[in-house]
Amino acid sequence: MATDNTNYLRRKAALPVDGIEPYIPEAGEEYMNEKQLAHFRNILVAWKKSLMEEVDRTVDHMKEDATNFSDPADRATQEEEFALELRARDRERKLIRKIEKTIARVDDDDYGFCDACGIEIGLQRLEVRPTAELCIDCKTTQEIKERQMAV
Repeated sequence: MATDNTNYLRRKAALPVDGIEPYIPEAGEEYMNEKQLAHFRNILVAWKKSLMEEVDRTVDHMKEDATNFSDPADRATQEEEFALELRARDRERKLIRKIEKTIARVDDDDYGFCDACGIEIGLQRLEVRPTAELCIDCKTTQEIKERQMAV
């Protein structure tokens, strides 16, 4: 827990959702209390809503811009643009499922603790990556193992 609140997560650009201020804990505050759980639930719900709106915009865009070009190059360009958009939406669809799973963890009071070792993940890490399931040490170890297995 941060002892100096003035240095606590000042870079709002790192947050996944605009319009929600970073949580600044009070001195002696219990980790993952009701206020903190409500804060992270708000972030997750807003993030999911934002992603769902993006999906809707993509569907509308693809319906409106679908043109049957006579030039094969123009048609190929449009198809490539649509393919890139669909790939991005597929990644977001997977993220939406992860957000829903995380919201369920918040509702079950099982949020904010590392799945591997059980320690606190940390408020700043959760602010930046609200779907985090591992503390920074376990995540670093996992990434090192993944790199070693890929070689």
